[in-house]
Amino acid sequence: MPSTCPICEIAANVRAKRERRKDARPGELLAAALELFVEKGFAATRAEEVAKRAGVSKGTLFLYFASKEELFKAVVRENISGRFTEWNAEFDNFHGSSADMLRYSIRAWWERIGSTKASGITKLMMSEASNFPELATFYQHEVIQPGNDLLRRVLQRGIDRGEFEPMDLKYGVYIVLAPMLFLAMWKHSLGTCSAAGMEIDPDHYITVQVETILFGLAKRPTSTTPVLKDKNP
Repeated sequence: MPSTCPICEIAANVRAKRERRKDARPGELLAAALELFVEKGFAATRAEEVAKRAGVSKGTLFLYFASKEELFKAVVRENISGRFTEWNAEFDNFHGSSADMLRYSIRAWWERIGSTKASGITKLMMSEASNFPELATFYQHEVIQPGNDLLRRVLQRGIDRGEFEPMDLKYGVYIVLAPMLFLAMWKHSLGTCSAAGMEIDPDHYITVQVETILFGLAKRPTSTTPVLKDKNP
């Protein structure tokens, strides 16, 4: 049996490591870009900064992404818009009440997006969209519209099942979105330096918001259903 050449083994290991490194680069670049976009905004983030944080050259970055705009789009798809297929499948397989579905949807959003760095993209788009209309159009198409459509499905399900009152679904969606957007904005602004007593507990906040959406602010009328007494002594 021929003996193994030590030099050949070393060379093979080096090639294998380089291949693994090459395969990992797109993900490393996307992670670095997300951090910098959230920290500095889109306009202030430079391609060379992303490359440096990812541990590669600027030229390597442009081998994978043609421009900073394309890099941003890839970040959005990786962290948000690429997950709508999964989320819609969850909708199709949900068997609880529509109220429980709404509770689940908002909590799942917080766990998967709101509590992560990806929620900083929301703040970025709200502050910089007017300066980058192409990215604003992209974000509306890839994130806002699919998100609105998913929430619309939740509300329509409740109406169709007689669990929710009929409503203008366009504004019904906004009613659900508003507290979610506030929580994301707070996390990446005043939430980083809140004064004592001004902190927000996301779990408690979500509970209060969802129950208020479901039941409103008005005092609930006392039930007029008669209480049936046990006839047995």
